[in-house]
Amino acid sequence: MALASALPAAATCASAAATAPHAPLWQVYAIRYATIPAFPVRDLVAGADTTRTLDIAMMFWLLKGPGGRCVLVDAGFHRPKFIDSWRPKGFVSPAEALRRLGVPPDSITDIIVTTVQWDHVDGVDLFPKAHVWFQEKEYEYYINEEGMLAHAGIDSLDVEMLAGIERAGRLRLMDRAPAEVLPGITSYTGGMNTFASQYLTVRTANGTVVLAGHDLGLYENLDRHAAIAQTLDAASNLAAQDRMKQLASSRRLIVPGHDPAVFRRFHAVIPGVVKIE
Repeated sequence: MALASALPAAATCASAAATAPHAPLWQVYAIRYATIPAFPVRDLVAGADTTRTLDIAMMFWLLKGPGGRCVLVDAGFHRPKFIDSWRPKGFVSPAEALRRLGVPPDSITDIIVTTVQWDHVDGVDLFPKAHVWFQEKEYEYYINEEGMLAHAGIDSLDVEMLAGIERAGRLRLMDRAPAEVLPGITSYTGGMNTFASQYLTVRTANGTVVLAGHDLGLYENLDRHAAIAQTLDAASNLAAQDRMKQLASSRRLIVPGHDPAVFRRFHAVIPGVVKIE
C-alpha cells in the first residue's frame, strides 16, 4: 500500500479523537444529498421485476475520529452534466450537505473512493485538502499512466479531475486487500461493481460497521441473496455479501449504497443525515 448527536463545529473531529486517543474508534454518518426518482430496481437487484421502481438515495458517508481526521467514504457528484442528465430531486452539493452538518469542505483529510462510477467519485474535487484513496487496480484499470481514459466505466470528466489530483500529489493507492486504510478502517474487494471496487469496515463504539458502497445497492440484495445488477461477476458479488455478514458486528450495521431505508433505520441528526450505530 502506498500509505497507509448534531455536530455544530468543524473542530468536532479533533474533539472526538481527544476523548479516546488510543482507541481507533470512529463515528459514522450517512449523508443524503439528492434523490433519483423512479429508478428501476432491476438496475440494482439482479432478477428484480422489470416494472418496479424506487426513489433511491444518493449518499456518501462521513467518518469522524482518531487524530482529528474527517474522512469521507465517496463524495457524491456535482457537475452539471450529471444533474442535467439525471434530474435529481432535492439536490444540494455534497460540500453544502457537509456544511449543514458544521463540517467545512477544507476540513476533510481523506476520501476513500469505493468505485469510479460518477455518483461516487465526481465530488472528490469539492474537498481541496483531502488525500484520495483508491484500490490501485481500480485506478490503473480505468486511468492510464498518461492520465487518460483506459477503459469504459468512468466518465471522462472525472478522469481529467482525478489525473489533476494525482499530479497534485494527493492520490493514495492501495496495492492489496484487505488493507488498513487508516487505523480502524479496512478495505475489502471482491464485489466487482467495477474492476476493483471496494467496501469498508469501520470500528465504532457500537461494533464494526460495513459501508458497502455500490457493491450492495439495496437491503433487498441481502434479504434475497441477490447480486447487484451492475457487477462484472455475480458470483463474486454474492461472495462479497456473505463476507460482509461475517465482518459486521450485526446485520443491521451493513449499510448499502443507495437504499432510502438507511434514513429510516438509523437516528436522524439533522434532516438528511443519520448516525450509523
